[in-house]
Parts: sequence; structure tokens; C-alpha cells
Amino acid sequence: MNKYHILVVDAEEDMCEILRFNLTNEGYLVNVAYSAEEAFTKNIHAYNLLLLEVALGKISGFKMAHMIRNDPETETIPIIFLTGRDNENDRLTGFNLGADDYITKPFSLRELVARINAVIHRINTKETPVNNQVSYDKLHMNLTNKQVMLDGDEIKFTRKEFEILKLFIENTNQLFTRKDLLTLVWPEESYVLNRTVDVSITRIRKKIGPYGRNIVTKIGLGYCFEG
Repeated sequence: MNKYHILVVDAEEDMCEILRFNLTNEGYLVNVAYSAEEAFTKNIHAYNLLLLEVALGKISGFKMAHMIRNDPETETIPIIFLTGRDNENDRLTGFNLGADDYITKPFSLRELVARINAVIHRINTKETPVNNQVSYDKLHMNLTNKQVMLDGDEIKFTRKEFEILKLFIENTNQLFTRKDLLTLVWPEESYVLNRTVDVSITRIRKKIGPYGRNIVTKIGLGYCFEG
């Protein structure tokens, strides 16, 4: 079980319970609040991430986010808006308030978990002393200059290919569906197709020689890097 503590703030009790149940099953520690006022009775700074609905009542999710970002004790806490407000102005308002992501209802639980993991990964990357290399056997990735080295020789990678391989090596033996990879590697590019993932992985396999066999296709499920 991971140690990440999430606070869900949503006026709909059923939604809070759905999120509490599913995120708890993913290994998160989850608390809920049905209003911003109730949320502020908790130790906000103790949470690793907040999931906020915009429509909360007297203190809206937008106002709550503004208050959090203007408090030195809570200003760095990741915020994801999870809301039924889906127009462009609301999205822009959310991001201008410092949201780390903005997800509209209805949503896929699998996608929600992937996007929570992506936000936490970004925050950890910022906070953790930088380790500028990830490796698997004789396959080395320099995260500073974006180089991939195989047995001492440099291999040219595109930026997206680099991100996919890094994700695989950092999460050996973890299954990623095509949708997971689209969400994590192409988060802002809604036009990208599943076929793009398949083509990228085919190219990566060719480039990394004998380690191409480590990228295993799970029929009907996705891909994983087996180590």
C-alpha cells in the first residue's frame, strides 16, 4: 500500500463514497468532506492531494483552491478538479488558480487513477533529489540530456519514445493499457490514437536490441516491461 493521503471534497455523498471505495482499493488513504467548510476543519496541509468539485455551496471549489494557494502552509498541495463543470471558461479558471489537472464528470476510474498517479509522480520528481539516470542492465537513460545508451552506444529517441521507455523501466513488470499510456505520455493531445502507441512501442523495441523482448504485449490488455 502506498502512503499517499487524498482528501475528496464533493457535496454529493454517493460520489464521495464511490471515490473513497475505489481509491482505497488502489492503496490510497482517503478522507472525504461534503463542503469546503468541512474540509477546512481538517488538517489540509497533511494531505498529499485534493480532489475538488467546483459546485460546493457558499465556498465554491474555485474559492477553496484560491484560499489554499494563498496559504503558505498549503500552497504546494496538488489539486485536481473533478467536476461536472465542463465549459472552457471553467477549465481555464481552474488552471489559472493553480490546479494540477481538471477532470470532468462522468469519468473513467482507470483514467482518474492514472492521472492522480501522474500528478503525484510530477510532484515527487520536483521534491525528490534528482537522480539523473534510470537503468536496466546495460540499457541506461540519462534524464538530464535525454540520452539513451545501450552497451555504451547512444541510440536516438524521440521525446515520446523516451517518455514511454522511462515509464517502463521505472515501473518494471507493471501493466500499462494503451489508454494509460495515452493519458501519461500524451495528456494534452486528445487526437492521438491507440495505433500511435503501438507504432511507438514497435520502434522502441527495434532501437533497444535484445531488450526489445522485455517489452511484452498482453493480448487485449496492454504492455509491460518484464524484468
